[in-house]
Amino acid sequence: MATLLERQKEKVAEYTSDEIDAVAIKALTRLFENWKIGNQDASELAGVSLRTWNRMKTGSWAGSLNRDQRYRASALVGLYKALHVYFGDDLADQWAILPNSGPLFDGRAPVEFMVAGALPAIMETRNYVDALRGGL
Repeated sequence: MATLLERQKEKVAEYTSDEIDAVAIKALTRLFENWKIGNQDASELAGVSLRTWNRMKTGSWAGSLNRDQRYRASALVGLYKALHVYFGDDLADQWAILPNSGPLFDGRAPVEFMVAGALPAIMETRNYVDALRGGL
């Protein structure tokens, strides 16, 4: 009997990299719209140039995401989901742009922290919210 992880890997293997990238870009576009962040911050969080981000969100980009960009998308979508599980929808969508007194943020908005720190800060933010959800 296959484990859950094995079944998930088999399911993912059914999709091409282009299909996975298209879903990731669509998810990031919606996430950034819900967080109400500007294109510059969105592009930096996605790990692409502003010009590339503008093409991505309109569907006119024909490139492929690299490993770093896929990790960013995965971590941001996981963070988004964790926020919606931990908070109600309204607060979850505002949380990323509100000043935060948590130990990571030092009064800054989590988006500012993540933009400044790139992928490590995105991962740290996700782990922080996961720890809050877990009661740590």
